[in-house]
Amino acid sequence: MKLLATKALAVPLMMLAGVASTSALAALDVGEKVPNFSTIAALDGKPFTYTLNAALAKGPVVLYFFPAAFSVGCSIEAHAFAEAIDQFSALGATVIGVSTDDVETLSKFSSQSCQGKFPVASDADKSISKSFDALMQTRPDYANRISYVIAPNGAVAFYYQSLNPFKHVEKVLAAVKDLPAQSRPKN
Repeated sequence: MKLLATKALAVPLMMLAGVASTSALAALDVGEKVPNFSTIAALDGKPFTYTLNAALAKGPVVLYFFPAAFSVGCSIEAHAFAEAIDQFSALGATVIGVSTDDVETLSKFSSQSCQGKFPVASDADKSISKSFDALMQTRPDYANRISYVIAPNGAVAFYYQSLNPFKHVEKVLAAVKDLPAQSRPKN
């Protein structure tokens, strides 16, 4: 009887904890303007300065945050983005990954896991991650796994947050396809 009462109490508490943890997951909301940033990034091992507004002038941007270069999940996600990069390009979208890793680590990651197909940017001081509400609450030295689709006007068109790396590419590619035609550059 005591076990049954404990289980009966546990279910509502777990549901409440689920609601509390969901509300604790912060992200910029759809329609919100994103902050511009400029930082050091790497593409195929070569460092350069990346500026979000310059990328948005060319079309939609997929900005995805990831916890740590070369971790299993982040390598899986980077590989998936690399495999889909031609589909994003065909829609006029560019992809940039951001983590709190240093640029030396990301230079290697950009060549290996990203296969030289898209850049990854360093947010070592965590200012970009903070401005996008993308830091993990439980491990604030790391970015959370969150993907944004940003329309050329600088507003969030879509976001997806999950530590599971397997659905990010599928979800954001669908969101880019759903962008209004005027959000994509003319070929």
